[in-house]
Amino acid sequence: MRHTRIITALAAAAMLAGCANMSDTQRHTATGAGIGALGGAALGAVAGGSVGTGAVVGAGLGALGGYVWSQHMEQQKRDMQSATRGTGVAVTQTADNQLKLDIPSDISFASGRADIEPNFRPVLERFAQSLRANPATEVRIIGHTDSTGSDAINDPLSLQRAISARNFLADRGVDPARIQVAGRGSYEPIASNDSAEGRARNRRVEIYVGERQRG
Repeated sequence: MRHTRIITALAAAAMLAGCANMSDTQRHTATGAGIGALGGAALGAVAGGSVGTGAVVGAGLGALGGYVWSQHMEQQKRDMQSATRGTGVAVTQTADNQLKLDIPSDISFASGRADIEPNFRPVLERFAQSLRANPATEVRIIGHTDSTGSDAINDPLSLQRAISARNFLADRGVDPARIQVAGRGSYEPIASNDSAEGRARNRRVEIYVGERQRG
């Protein structure tokens, strides 16, 4: 175990040093490989095998096991940042290399409704265009509500909002088989439900786009 701790510490230090001069894209990919390497090293040692061999195997799994941030993903991010500028939609790259659109309630859905608001339509139009240009990506749409009302109301409402967004994209040529939907009701708040401002933040739709590493 002492050797495992030493190797793990050295690998972590090397990973951090190596990431210092990388671009964001390279850094995220290297981090995935590094995490895999650390896990592989530990597993290899615990199993009685070679720490070095475990690290190599782990690095491969870390790089191949999740999403990649390709040039297509970077371009899609820039396109959506341009399309949503001034709307309140946050467009970010997640730690695991997914593109995330965080869409507040004031442009997406009216309170208690699952009909797409007019201000949300141009965002989804541009999003559909970017998805058609990147057919290798997969999409998850997750609806959320505030805590007003019961779970019997909020749970199906949050799901219906995600379904409405999926149907809108499908009507514009995006294969619905690429899109997973979920409704989380009021279970995952990002702000306090004790204020009107907090409840407005919690009524939201999150869209994730990911591109899998291909062998």
